[in-house]
Amino acid sequence: MSQAQDSETKMFRVLRNHEEQYSLWPAELEIPAGWNDVGKVDSEAACVAYVDQVWVDMRPLSLRKRMEQAQGS
Repeated sequence: MSQAQDSETKMFRVLRNHEEQYSLWPAELEIPAGWNDVGKVDSEAACVAYVDQVWVDMRPLSLRKRMEQAQGS
């Protein structure tokens, strides 16, 4: 199998951490500490498209909260 075919057939899992940052992870590997499965397992391209759709604010959660607090004061 060529490398291009392998990347088309390899399955990935979409993960999210406590800062609401996303990552793709090979589906066959154990999920690393600090990351949670969001329930999306698909091809790399489909996972990237999913992340592009749901991760609309790339600022970490802690930064967003600090900015909201600063605006409220």
